[in-house]
Amino acid sequence: MNQTPDFENKIVPPAELSARLRTQPRPLVFTNGVFDVLHRGHATYLAESRAFGASLIVALNSDSSVKRLGKGADRPVNPLEDRLAVVAALESVSLVTWFEEDTPLSLILICRPDVLVKGGDWPVDQIVGAREVMDRGGRVKSIPFQFERSTTALLSRIRRS
Repeated sequence: MNQTPDFENKIVPPAELSARLRTQPRPLVFTNGVFDVLHRGHATYLAESRAFGASLIVALNSDSSVKRLGKGADRPVNPLEDRLAVVAALESVSLVTWFEEDTPLSLILICRPDVLVKGGDWPVDQIVGAREVMDRGGRVKSIPFQFERSTTALLSRIRRS
């Protein structure tokens, strides 16, 4: 019997996000990224992000959006459908969605998060949506990495072996 795992119910198409947000407790935390080859740094970062609120919404770059980021011709390694499922399977994640644009600003405006989070390599003044969140009285966090990991470096190591 083929049953959809419960965590797949956390995957929400962008067009349905607004309706699903009504079921999420506040404060609501929002973050985004590629999350191509999930590693310990990602899992820790998402758990730390969730700790800022009661719900964590994660927005993933679509495959075409990843390609425009210039991470390499062969990226993403994992297609969006697989990346969504893996991120949704994490306990810290409440909902996961995606965006086709170069930035998640439209989703940030829909979600109206109480807290916007990015990794420590992003200064607050360069985080997309920071001004909009702070103008509404929300907080923006750039959290330091607990584990220095890089999907690009990991893939490079794999290819060399």
